[in-house]
Amino acid sequence: MGFPLLSSILLAPIVAAFALCFVSKDDRETIRKVAAGATIFMLCLTVYAFFSFDTTVGGVQFAEKIPWVEDLGVSYSVGVDGISMPLLLLVGVIGISAVYTSWNTEKRPKEFFILLLLLIAGVTGTFIARDLFLFLLSYELFVIPVFIMVLVWGSTKRLPKEFVGMKFIVYLLMGSAFMLVGVVLLYTAAYPPGERTFDFDALRLAGEMGRFSDSFQISTFPLLLLGFGSLLSMFPFHSWSPDGHAAAPTAVSMIHAGILKKLGAYGLIRVGVLLLPVGAKYWSPLIVTTAVMGVLYAAYVVMAQKDLKYIIGYSSVSHMGYILLGIMTLNATSVSGAVANMVAHGMMTALFFSQIGYIYERTHLRSIPELRGLAHYMPHLTIGFMLAGMTSLGLPGLIEFLPEFTIFVGTFGVYPVQALIAIFVIVFTALYVLRLLATLLFGPADEKYADVPDEQGASMVPLLVLGVFIVGFGLFPGLLMNVINCGIEPLAPVFEQIANAPTLMGGVR
Repeated sequence: MGFPLLSSILLAPIVAAFALCFVSKDDRETIRKVAAGATIFMLCLTVYAFFSFDTTVGGVQFAEKIPWVEDLGVSYSVGVDGISMPLLLLVGVIGISAVYTSWNTEKRPKEFFILLLLLIAGVTGTFIARDLFLFLLSYELFVIPVFIMVLVWGSTKRLPKEFVGMKFIVYLLMGSAFMLVGVVLLYTAAYPPGERTFDFDALRLAGEMGRFSDSFQISTFPLLLLGFGSLLSMFPFHSWSPDGHAAAPTAVSMIHAGILKKLGAYGLIRVGVLLLPVGAKYWSPLIVTTAVMGVLYAAYVVMAQKDLKYIIGYSSVSHMGYILLGIMTLNATSVSGAVANMVAHGMMTALFFSQIGYIYERTHLRSIPELRGLAHYMPHLTIGFMLAGMTSLGLPGLIEFLPEFTIFVGTFGVYPVQALIAIFVIVFTALYVLRLLATLLFGPADEKYADVPDEQGASMVPLLVLGVFIVGFGLFPGLLMNVINCGIEPLAPVFEQIANAPTLMGGVR
Protein backbone atom coordinates (compact mmCIF):
# COMPACT_ATOMS: atom_id res chain seq x y z
CA MET A 1 0.00 0.00 0.00
CA GLY A 2 1.33 3.45 -0.89
CA PHE A 3 1.34 6.62 1.16
CA PRO A 4 -1.87 6.84 3.27
CA LEU A 5 -2.93 10.17 1.81
CA LEU A 6 -6.50 10.26 3.13
CA SER A 7 -5.55 9.00 6.58
CA SER A 8 -2.91 11.74 6.76
CA ILE A 9 -5.54 14.35 5.90
CA LEU A 10 -7.88 12.94 8.56
CA LEU A 11 -5.22 12.64 11.27
CA ALA A 12 -3.69 16.09 10.78
CA PRO A 13 -6.35 18.02 12.77
CA ILE A 14 -6.71 15.20 15.31
CA VAL A 15 -2.96 15.12 16.03
CA ALA A 16 -2.87 18.92 16.21
CA ALA A 17 -5.79 18.97 18.66
CA PHE A 18 -4.01 16.38 20.82
CA ALA A 19 -0.77 18.41 20.67
CA LEU A 20 -2.59 21.54 21.81
CA CYS A 21 -3.55 19.75 25.02
CA PHE A 22 0.10 20.08 26.07
CA VAL A 23 0.49 23.76 25.13
CA SER A 24 0.08 26.43 27.79
CA LYS A 25 -3.26 28.21 27.56
CA ASP A 26 -1.39 31.54 27.67
CA ASP A 27 0.85 30.72 24.70
CA ARG A 28 -1.52 32.09 22.06
CA GLU A 29 1.13 32.27 19.37
CA THR A 30 1.97 28.55 19.56
CA ILE A 31 -1.71 27.63 19.73
CA ARG A 32 -2.44 29.56 16.54
CA LYS A 33 0.61 28.21 14.73
CA VAL A 34 -0.25 24.59 15.54
CA ALA A 35 -3.84 25.02 14.31
CA ALA A 36 -2.69 26.87 11.20
CA GLY A 37 0.04 24.31 10.49
CA ALA A 38 -2.45 21.42 10.63
CA THR A 39 -4.91 23.10 8.25
CA ILE A 40 -2.16 24.22 5.85
CA PHE A 41 -0.94 20.62 5.76
CA MET A 42 -4.52 19.45 5.11
CA LEU A 43 -5.05 21.95 2.32
CA CYS A 44 -1.79 21.03 0.60
CA LEU A 45 -2.66 17.33 0.67
CA THR A 46 -6.26 17.87 -0.50
CA VAL A 47 -5.12 20.09 -3.37
CA TYR A 48 -2.58 17.43 -4.34
CA ALA A 49 -5.27 14.73 -4.15
CA PHE A 50 -7.70 16.80 -6.22
CA PHE A 51 -5.27 17.47 -9.05
CA SER A 52 -3.88 13.91 -8.88
CA PHE A 53 -7.36 12.41 -9.19
CA ASP A 54 -7.45 10.45 -12.45
CA THR A 55 -10.68 11.40 -14.21
CA THR A 56 -9.96 8.97 -17.06
CA VAL A 57 -10.17 6.04 -14.63
CA GLY A 58 -12.80 7.31 -12.19
CA GLY A 59 -14.05 5.06 -9.43
CA VAL A 60 -12.74 5.11 -5.87
CA GLN A 61 -9.14 6.34 -5.58
CA PHE A 62 -6.57 6.69 -2.76
CA ALA A 63 -8.37 3.79 -1.06
CA GLU A 64 -7.32 2.33 2.29
CA LYS A 65 -9.05 -0.53 4.08
CA ILE A 66 -8.27 -2.20 7.41
CA PRO A 67 -10.63 -4.64 9.20
CA TRP A 68 -11.93 -3.13 12.43
CA VAL A 69 -14.89 -4.93 14.07
CA GLU A 70 -15.06 -8.03 11.92
CA ASP A 71 -18.03 -9.63 13.73
CA LEU A 72 -20.20 -6.66 12.70
CA GLY A 73 -18.64 -6.22 9.26
CA VAL A 74 -17.06 -2.89 10.22
CA SER A 75 -13.79 -1.75 8.65
CA TYR A 76 -11.69 1.37 8.51
CA SER A 77 -12.33 1.94 4.82
CA VAL A 78 -11.62 5.30 3.22
CA GLY A 79 -11.45 6.50 -0.36
CA VAL A 80 -12.78 9.24 -2.63
CA ASP A 81 -14.62 9.24 -5.92
CA GLY A 82 -15.74 12.04 -8.22
CA ILE A 83 -18.53 13.01 -5.81
CA SER A 84 -16.57 13.10 -2.55
CA MET A 85 -13.24 14.42 -3.87
CA PRO A 86 -14.49 18.01 -4.51
CA LEU A 87 -16.17 18.04 -1.10
CA LEU A 88 -12.93 16.96 0.57
CA LEU A 89 -11.25 19.89 -1.16
CA LEU A 90 -14.02 22.12 0.19
CA VAL A 91 -13.15 21.00 3.73
CA GLY A 92 -9.49 21.87 3.21
CA VAL A 93 -10.27 25.32 1.82
CA ILE A 94 -12.81 26.28 4.48
CA GLY A 95 -10.80 24.65 7.29
CA ILE A 96 -7.78 26.91 6.83
CA SER A 97 -10.05 29.93 6.27
CA ALA A 98 -11.88 29.23 9.55
CA VAL A 99 -8.61 29.05 11.49
CA TYR A 100 -7.32 32.36 10.15
CA THR A 101 -10.71 34.00 10.63
CA SER A 102 -10.38 33.05 14.33
CA TRP A 103 -6.78 34.28 14.55
CA ASN A 104 -7.56 36.99 17.12
CA THR A 105 -9.75 34.85 19.39
CA GLU A 106 -9.03 36.03 22.93
CA LYS A 107 -11.45 33.98 25.01
CA ARG A 108 -9.93 30.58 25.84
CA PRO A 109 -8.13 30.20 22.48
CA LYS A 110 -6.67 26.80 23.38
CA GLU A 111 -10.05 25.17 23.92
CA PHE A 112 -11.49 27.00 20.90
CA PHE A 113 -8.90 25.70 18.46
CA ILE A 114 -9.01 22.16 19.89
CA LEU A 115 -12.76 22.02 19.29
CA LEU A 116 -12.41 23.64 15.87
CA LEU A 117 -9.82 21.05 14.80
CA LEU A 118 -12.02 18.18 16.03
CA LEU A 119 -14.93 19.66 14.09
CA ILE A 120 -12.81 19.76 10.93
CA ALA A 121 -11.70 16.15 11.53
CA GLY A 122 -15.33 15.02 11.88
CA VAL A 123 -16.45 16.48 8.56
CA THR A 124 -13.31 15.16 6.85
CA GLY A 125 -14.03 11.62 8.02
CA THR A 126 -17.57 11.77 6.70
CA PHE A 127 -16.54 12.63 3.15
CA ILE A 128 -13.77 10.02 2.88
CA ALA A 129 -15.62 7.14 4.59
CA ARG A 130 -16.40 4.09 2.46
CA ASP A 131 -17.90 2.21 5.40
CA LEU A 132 -21.34 3.21 6.63
CA PHE A 133 -20.40 2.73 10.30
CA LEU A 134 -17.35 5.00 9.91
CA PHE A 135 -19.57 7.46 8.06
CA LEU A 136 -22.03 7.57 10.98
CA LEU A 137 -19.25 7.86 13.55
CA SER A 138 -17.76 10.86 11.77
CA TYR A 139 -21.22 12.29 11.06
CA GLU A 140 -22.07 12.41 14.76
CA LEU A 141 -18.65 13.70 15.86
CA PHE A 142 -19.27 17.31 14.89
CA VAL A 143 -22.41 17.80 17.03
CA ILE A 144 -20.68 18.15 20.40
CA PRO A 145 -17.95 20.64 19.30
CA VAL A 146 -20.53 22.84 17.60
CA PHE A 147 -22.81 22.79 20.65
CA ILE A 148 -19.99 23.77 23.03
CA MET A 149 -18.65 26.46 20.72
CA VAL A 150 -22.07 28.09 20.37
CA LEU A 151 -22.58 28.11 24.16
CA VAL A 152 -19.11 29.42 25.06
CA TRP A 153 -18.06 31.64 22.15
CA GLY A 154 -21.40 32.42 20.53
CA SER A 155 -23.20 35.75 20.52
CA THR A 156 -26.69 36.77 19.50
CA LYS A 157 -29.08 39.60 20.24
CA ARG A 158 -32.32 38.07 19.01
CA LEU A 159 -32.33 34.82 21.01
CA PRO A 160 -30.29 33.53 23.98
CA LYS A 161 -27.38 31.44 22.71
CA GLU A 162 -28.30 28.68 25.20
CA PHE A 163 -31.69 28.38 23.52
CA VAL A 164 -30.11 28.33 20.07
CA GLY A 165 -27.62 25.65 21.15
CA MET A 166 -30.38 23.43 22.51
CA LYS A 167 -32.48 24.00 19.39
CA PHE A 168 -29.53 22.92 17.26
CA ILE A 169 -29.01 19.76 19.33
CA VAL A 170 -32.70 18.81 19.39
CA TYR A 171 -33.19 19.17 15.63
CA LEU A 172 -30.04 17.30 14.68
CA LEU A 173 -30.36 14.53 17.25
CA MET A 174 -33.98 13.90 16.29
CA GLY A 175 -32.93 13.74 12.66
CA SER A 176 -30.06 11.42 13.56
CA ALA A 177 -32.45 9.12 15.40
CA PHE A 178 -34.57 8.64 12.26
CA MET A 179 -31.44 8.20 10.16
CA LEU A 180 -30.04 5.58 12.56
CA VAL A 181 -33.23 3.54 12.28
CA GLY A 182 -32.95 3.66 8.50
CA VAL A 183 -29.29 2.59 8.60
CA VAL A 184 -30.06 -0.36 10.89
CA LEU A 185 -32.83 -1.46 8.52
CA LEU A 186 -30.42 -1.26 5.58
CA TYR A 187 -27.75 -3.19 7.45
CA THR A 188 -30.07 -6.04 8.50
CA ALA A 189 -31.90 -6.31 5.17
CA ALA A 190 -28.80 -6.40 2.96
CA TYR A 191 -27.30 -9.72 4.11
CA PRO A 192 -28.13 -12.56 6.51
CA PRO A 193 -26.39 -12.83 9.92
CA GLY A 194 -22.75 -13.74 9.59
CA GLU A 195 -22.43 -11.99 6.22
CA ARG A 196 -23.50 -8.50 7.22
CA THR A 197 -21.34 -5.53 6.37
CA PHE A 198 -21.35 -1.75 6.43
CA ASP A 199 -19.26 -1.46 3.26
CA PHE A 200 -20.89 0.99 0.82
CA ASP A 201 -20.01 -1.06 -2.26
CA ALA A 202 -21.35 -4.25 -0.70
CA LEU A 203 -24.59 -2.51 0.28
CA ARG A 204 -25.01 -1.21 -3.27
CA LEU A 205 -24.40 -4.72 -4.57
CA ALA A 206 -27.12 -5.99 -2.25
CA GLY A 207 -29.50 -3.49 -3.78
CA GLU A 208 -28.58 -4.58 -7.29
CA MET A 209 -29.23 -8.18 -6.23
CA GLY A 210 -32.77 -7.25 -5.21
CA ARG A 211 -32.25 -7.51 -1.44
CA PHE A 212 -34.12 -4.22 -0.92
CA SER A 213 -37.68 -4.66 -2.15
CA ASP A 214 -39.64 -1.74 -3.57
CA SER A 215 -41.86 -1.55 -0.49
CA PHE A 216 -38.80 -1.63 1.77
CA GLN A 217 -37.16 1.21 -0.13
CA ILE A 218 -40.31 3.33 -0.17
CA SER A 219 -40.81 2.98 3.58
CA THR A 220 -37.14 3.37 4.56
CA PHE A 221 -36.17 6.33 2.39
CA PRO A 222 -38.20 8.89 4.43
CA LEU A 223 -36.22 7.92 7.55
CA LEU A 224 -32.97 8.80 5.82
CA LEU A 225 -34.55 11.91 4.33
CA LEU A 226 -35.54 13.22 7.76
CA GLY A 227 -32.05 12.56 9.09
CA PHE A 228 -30.08 14.11 6.28
CA GLY A 229 -32.74 16.68 5.39
CA SER A 230 -32.72 18.21 8.87
CA LEU A 231 -28.97 18.87 8.56
CA LEU A 232 -29.44 20.09 4.99
CA SER A 233 -31.97 22.61 6.43
CA MET A 234 -34.74 21.23 4.24
CA PHE A 235 -38.00 23.17 4.48
CA PRO A 236 -39.84 23.01 6.90
CA PHE A 237 -37.07 21.60 9.15
CA HIS A 238 -34.86 24.65 8.64
CA SER A 239 -35.62 27.04 11.50
CA TRP A 240 -32.63 25.96 13.60
CA SER A 241 -30.21 26.94 10.84
CA PRO A 242 -30.48 30.78 10.62
CA ASP A 243 -30.58 31.01 14.42
CA GLY A 244 -27.52 28.76 14.57
CA HIS A 245 -25.65 30.98 12.10
CA ALA A 246 -26.49 34.09 14.11
CA ALA A 247 -25.44 32.65 17.48
CA ALA A 248 -22.32 30.75 16.42
CA PRO A 249 -18.80 32.20 16.39
CA THR A 250 -17.66 33.14 12.90
CA ALA A 251 -15.57 30.01 12.26
CA VAL A 252 -18.49 27.76 13.18
CA SER A 253 -20.85 29.77 10.95
CA MET A 254 -18.39 29.25 8.08
CA ILE A 255 -18.20 25.48 8.66
CA HIS A 256 -21.92 25.22 9.42
CA ALA A 257 -23.03 26.84 6.16
CA GLY A 258 -20.05 25.81 4.07
CA ILE A 259 -19.64 22.17 5.08
CA LEU A 260 -22.16 20.79 7.60
CA LYS A 261 -25.17 21.39 5.37
CA LYS A 262 -23.30 19.70 2.55
CA LEU A 263 -22.96 16.62 4.76
CA GLY A 264 -26.74 16.33 4.70
CA ALA A 265 -26.85 16.64 0.92
CA TYR A 266 -23.92 14.24 0.45
CA GLY A 267 -25.47 11.67 2.80
CA LEU A 268 -28.78 11.92 0.93
CA ILE A 269 -26.97 11.06 -2.32
CA ARG A 270 -24.58 8.43 -0.96
CA VAL A 271 -26.95 6.58 1.38
CA GLY A 272 -30.42 7.59 0.25
CA VAL A 273 -30.46 7.85 -3.54
CA LEU A 274 -27.72 5.33 -4.37
CA LEU A 275 -28.83 2.59 -1.95
CA LEU A 276 -32.60 3.17 -2.20
CA PRO A 277 -33.23 4.47 -5.75
CA VAL A 278 -36.82 3.22 -5.93
CA GLY A 279 -37.66 4.96 -2.66
CA ALA A 280 -36.02 8.15 -3.92
CA LYS A 281 -38.10 8.10 -7.11
CA TYR A 282 -41.31 7.36 -5.22
CA TRP A 283 -40.95 10.40 -2.96
CA SER A 284 -39.26 12.64 -5.54
CA PRO A 285 -42.32 14.71 -6.66
CA LEU A 286 -43.18 15.63 -3.08
CA ILE A 287 -39.59 16.47 -2.10
CA VAL A 288 -38.97 18.53 -5.26
CA THR A 289 -42.09 20.58 -4.53
CA THR A 290 -40.95 21.03 -0.91
CA ALA A 291 -37.50 22.11 -2.09
CA VAL A 292 -38.98 24.81 -4.33
CA MET A 293 -41.17 26.00 -1.45
CA GLY A 294 -38.03 26.30 0.67
CA VAL A 295 -36.20 28.24 -2.04
CA LEU A 296 -39.09 30.69 -2.39
CA TYR A 297 -39.93 31.03 1.32
CA ALA A 298 -36.36 31.59 2.52
CA ALA A 299 -35.62 34.13 -0.23
CA TYR A 300 -38.79 36.03 0.72
CA VAL A 301 -37.88 36.02 4.43
CA VAL A 302 -34.41 37.38 3.65
CA MET A 303 -36.01 40.56 2.33
CA ALA A 304 -37.20 41.46 5.85
CA GLN A 305 -33.89 40.80 7.64
CA LYS A 306 -31.57 43.52 8.95
CA ASP A 307 -28.97 41.38 10.74
CA LEU A 308 -26.13 40.40 8.39
CA LYS A 309 -25.87 36.86 9.75
CA TYR A 310 -29.61 36.25 9.42
CA ILE A 311 -29.50 37.53 5.84
CA ILE A 312 -26.81 35.03 4.88
CA GLY A 313 -28.41 32.36 7.08
CA TYR A 314 -31.77 32.49 5.29
CA SER A 315 -30.02 32.94 1.95
CA SER A 316 -28.17 29.71 2.70
CA VAL A 317 -31.46 27.90 3.33
CA SER A 318 -32.72 29.15 -0.04
CA HIS A 319 -29.59 28.05 -1.89
CA MET A 320 -29.68 24.63 -0.22
CA GLY A 321 -33.16 24.26 -1.69
CA TYR A 322 -31.58 24.44 -5.15
CA ILE A 323 -29.18 21.66 -4.16
CA LEU A 324 -32.02 19.49 -2.85
CA LEU A 325 -33.93 20.19 -6.06
CA GLY A 326 -30.97 19.00 -8.13
CA ILE A 327 -30.51 15.84 -6.06
CA MET A 328 -34.15 14.79 -6.08
CA THR A 329 -34.69 15.44 -9.78
CA LEU A 330 -32.67 12.21 -10.02
CA ASN A 331 -30.85 12.47 -13.32
CA ALA A 332 -27.15 12.70 -14.03
CA THR A 333 -27.27 16.34 -15.13
CA SER A 334 -29.13 17.64 -12.09
CA VAL A 335 -27.15 15.59 -9.57
CA SER A 336 -23.80 16.71 -11.03
CA GLY A 337 -25.04 20.30 -10.80
CA ALA A 338 -26.08 19.73 -7.19
CA VAL A 339 -22.66 18.38 -6.21
CA ALA A 340 -20.90 21.28 -7.94
CA ASN A 341 -23.27 23.70 -6.22
CA MET A 342 -22.33 22.21 -2.85
CA VAL A 343 -18.76 23.28 -3.49
CA ALA A 344 -19.74 26.67 -4.93
CA HIS A 345 -22.22 27.55 -2.20
CA GLY A 346 -19.86 26.34 0.51
CA MET A 347 -17.06 28.64 -0.60
CA MET A 348 -19.37 31.57 -1.20
CA THR A 349 -21.08 31.44 2.22
CA ALA A 350 -17.77 30.84 4.02
CA LEU A 351 -16.43 34.03 2.42
CA PHE A 352 -19.57 35.95 3.37
CA PHE A 353 -19.38 34.87 7.01
CA SER A 354 -15.65 35.55 7.25
CA GLN A 355 -16.25 39.16 6.12
CA ILE A 356 -19.20 39.57 8.49
CA GLY A 357 -17.08 38.17 11.33
CA TYR A 358 -14.36 40.73 10.64
CA ILE A 359 -16.85 43.60 10.78
CA TYR A 360 -18.40 42.31 14.00
CA GLU A 361 -14.99 41.77 15.60
CA ARG A 362 -14.04 45.42 14.94
CA THR A 363 -17.39 47.20 15.44
CA HIS A 364 -19.62 44.75 17.40
CA LEU A 365 -22.36 45.60 14.90
CA ARG A 366 -24.23 43.39 12.41
CA SER A 367 -27.27 45.53 11.62
CA ILE A 368 -27.39 47.00 8.11
CA PRO A 369 -28.96 50.33 9.22
CA GLU A 370 -25.96 50.90 11.51
CA LEU A 371 -23.32 49.88 8.95
CA ARG A 372 -23.07 52.12 5.93
CA GLY A 373 -20.43 53.27 3.47
CA LEU A 374 -17.69 50.86 4.49
CA ALA A 375 -16.14 50.94 1.01
CA HIS A 376 -14.91 54.47 1.74
CA TYR A 377 -12.54 53.13 4.38
CA MET A 378 -12.15 49.35 3.88
CA PRO A 379 -11.27 48.39 0.28
CA HIS A 380 -10.15 44.83 1.09
CA LEU A 381 -13.38 44.08 2.95
CA THR A 382 -15.29 45.59 0.03
CA ILE A 383 -13.61 43.20 -2.39
CA GLY A 384 -14.57 40.26 -0.18
CA PHE A 385 -18.22 41.28 0.05
CA MET A 386 -18.46 42.07 -3.65
CA LEU A 387 -16.91 38.75 -4.62
CA ALA A 388 -19.25 36.80 -2.33
CA GLY A 389 -22.27 38.84 -3.44
CA MET A 390 -21.61 38.47 -7.16
CA THR A 391 -21.05 34.75 -6.65
CA SER A 392 -24.41 34.48 -4.88
CA LEU A 393 -26.03 36.18 -7.88
CA GLY A 394 -24.53 33.55 -10.19
CA LEU A 395 -22.37 36.00 -12.14
CA PRO A 396 -20.70 34.26 -15.13
CA GLY A 397 -17.01 33.78 -14.52
CA LEU A 398 -17.51 32.87 -10.85
CA ILE A 399 -17.98 29.41 -9.37
CA GLU A 400 -21.76 29.51 -8.79
CA PHE A 401 -22.90 30.17 -12.37
CA LEU A 402 -22.44 26.79 -14.05
CA PRO A 403 -23.67 24.61 -11.13
CA GLU A 404 -26.96 26.52 -10.85
CA PHE A 405 -27.41 26.52 -14.62
CA THR A 406 -26.80 22.74 -14.69
CA ILE A 407 -29.40 22.16 -11.97
CA PHE A 408 -31.98 24.17 -13.90
CA VAL A 409 -31.23 22.31 -17.14
CA GLY A 410 -31.51 18.92 -15.43
CA THR A 411 -34.68 19.85 -13.57
CA PHE A 412 -36.56 21.53 -16.42
CA GLY A 413 -36.93 18.35 -18.44
CA VAL A 414 -38.52 16.50 -15.51
CA TYR A 415 -40.25 19.16 -13.40
CA PRO A 416 -40.67 22.23 -15.66
CA VAL A 417 -43.07 24.13 -13.37
CA GLN A 418 -40.86 23.73 -10.31
CA ALA A 419 -37.81 24.67 -12.35
CA LEU A 420 -39.45 27.89 -13.59
CA ILE A 421 -40.42 28.89 -10.04
CA ALA A 422 -36.88 28.23 -8.82
CA ILE A 423 -35.44 30.32 -11.65
CA PHE A 424 -37.85 33.15 -10.81
CA VAL A 425 -36.50 33.26 -7.24
CA ILE A 426 -33.20 34.55 -8.66
CA VAL A 427 -34.97 37.91 -8.85
CA PHE A 428 -35.41 37.90 -5.06
CA THR A 429 -31.76 36.91 -4.67
CA ALA A 430 -30.67 39.86 -6.80
CA LEU A 431 -32.84 42.22 -4.76
CA TYR A 432 -31.53 41.30 -1.33
CA VAL A 433 -27.89 40.89 -2.38
CA LEU A 434 -27.74 44.19 -4.26
CA ARG A 435 -29.56 45.98 -1.42
CA LEU A 436 -27.04 44.55 1.03
CA LEU A 437 -24.03 45.60 -1.03
CA ALA A 438 -25.41 49.03 -1.90
CA THR A 439 -26.21 49.95 1.69
CA LEU A 440 -23.36 48.28 3.52
CA LEU A 441 -20.57 49.29 1.16
CA PHE A 442 -21.64 52.22 -0.98
CA GLY A 443 -23.89 54.25 1.26
CA PRO A 444 -22.87 57.69 2.57
CA ALA A 445 -19.53 57.68 4.38
CA ASP A 446 -19.80 57.53 8.17
CA GLU A 447 -16.86 59.11 9.98
CA LYS A 448 -17.16 56.72 12.93
CA TYR A 449 -15.76 53.94 10.71
CA ALA A 450 -12.79 55.98 9.50
CA ASP A 451 -10.56 54.52 12.21
CA VAL A 452 -11.68 50.89 11.75
CA PRO A 453 -8.67 49.05 10.24
CA ASP A 454 -9.13 47.27 6.94
CA GLU A 455 -8.36 43.57 6.56
CA GLN A 456 -4.65 42.81 6.58
CA GLY A 457 -2.26 40.07 7.62
CA ALA A 458 -3.99 36.92 8.90
CA SER A 459 -7.46 38.34 8.26
CA MET A 460 -6.69 38.47 4.53
CA VAL A 461 -6.08 34.71 4.28
CA PRO A 462 -9.79 33.70 3.98
CA LEU A 463 -10.32 36.23 1.20
CA LEU A 464 -7.22 35.11 -0.68
CA VAL A 465 -7.76 31.35 -0.31
CA LEU A 466 -11.51 31.33 -0.97
CA GLY A 467 -11.16 33.99 -3.69
CA VAL A 468 -8.63 31.91 -5.64
CA PHE A 469 -10.98 28.92 -5.81
CA ILE A 470 -14.14 30.97 -6.42
CA VAL A 471 -12.56 32.73 -9.39
CA GLY A 472 -10.42 29.77 -10.53
CA PHE A 473 -13.30 27.30 -10.74
CA GLY A 474 -15.46 30.04 -12.26
CA LEU A 475 -13.04 30.74 -15.10
CA PHE A 476 -12.06 27.08 -15.55
CA PRO A 477 -15.20 25.13 -14.57
CA GLY A 478 -13.89 21.98 -16.25
CA LEU A 479 -11.43 21.52 -13.38
CA LEU A 480 -14.38 20.92 -11.06
CA MET A 481 -16.99 19.47 -13.40
CA ASN A 482 -14.69 16.84 -14.95
CA VAL A 483 -14.00 15.34 -11.54
CA ILE A 484 -17.69 15.37 -10.60
CA ASN A 485 -18.84 13.93 -13.93
CA CYS A 486 -16.45 10.98 -13.66
CA GLY A 487 -18.18 10.17 -10.36
CA ILE A 488 -21.68 10.54 -11.79
CA GLU A 489 -21.22 8.63 -15.07
CA PRO A 490 -20.83 5.18 -13.43
CA LEU A 491 -24.22 5.74 -11.78
CA ALA A 492 -26.07 5.47 -15.11
CA PRO A 493 -27.59 2.07 -14.13
CA VAL A 494 -28.93 3.64 -10.93
CA PHE A 495 -30.60 6.48 -12.82
CA GLU A 496 -32.01 3.98 -15.33
CA GLN A 497 -33.50 2.02 -12.42
CA ILE A 498 -34.91 5.28 -11.03
CA ALA A 499 -36.53 6.12 -14.37
CA ASN A 500 -38.45 2.84 -14.27
CA ALA A 501 -39.41 3.07 -10.59
CA PRO A 502 -42.92 3.90 -9.32
CA THR A 503 -43.82 7.50 -8.58
CA LEU A 504 -45.73 8.86 -5.58
CA MET A 505 -48.99 8.65 -7.47
CA GLY A 506 -48.18 5.31 -9.04
CA GLY A 507 -48.40 3.10 -5.99
CA VAL A 508 -46.14 0.30 -4.89
CA ARG A 509 -45.32 -2.47 -7.31
